[in-house]
Amino acid sequence: VLFPFKQMKLWICLVMLVSFAAAAEGKNMTGKMFTFPQETNTALSFHSFASSQGLFSLASPANQNEVLIFYDSSKKLLAPYLHNVEIGYGELDYVPNKWHSICTTWNSKTGLGQLWFNGLPMTKKFAGSTINGKPSIILGQEQDSYGSHFDAKQSFVGMMTDVHMWDHEITPCEIQKYAEELSFTPGNVINWAALDFKAEGNVFVESKQVGCNSVCLL
Repeated sequence: VLFPFKQMKLWICLVMLVSFAAAAEGKNMTGKMFTFPQETNTALSFHSFASSQGLFSLASPANQNEVLIFYDSSKKLLAPYLHNVEIGYGELDYVPNKWHSICTTWNSKTGLGQLWFNGLPMTKKFAGSTINGKPSIILGQEQDSYGSHFDAKQSFVGMMTDVHMWDHEITPCEIQKYAEELSFTPGNVINWAALDFKAEGNVFVESKQVGCNSVCLL
């Protein structure tokens, strides 16, 4: 799934169930999810139900890993990359066939990034500064170059829903509301309820299958 964006500088807080969203007048995806049924180097899209998989990829012309959320099953590591710096977190209860919520925050003024997993904060880590240039945002694939070069073995297989992205750092209270599926302020960069996207390959839009919480791995 691809999202069209104009050039911008970002102060990022990204939340996903695994989910993927976009700004302005898009499709209302409330109650819906993307299903990625197989490994592919073409299907693009993000709540997650997932192995070693690229969940969310934001690349700029200068940097392929401006914001990358990647799960390495061999290391049991959930690894956000911010400005090409890995801030990996291991020993998380990121198990198959269960929904998980993932939120990554990044303050470009301080360079500090942080992962929130199922509503709980992880340690803050230093990850660099501002994103420049027009971003290319893709769910379900890792961009090995700007907007292209996908590896089927790094593709997402599973279900995603409720992706939001802000151009500012949201509060811990808002993150916890999101994780608990309570009322929260939707993203102003990516908004699941107004999603402007293009699905490519074998990606399906289906009714969301979720009890509580978000991101399910296969």
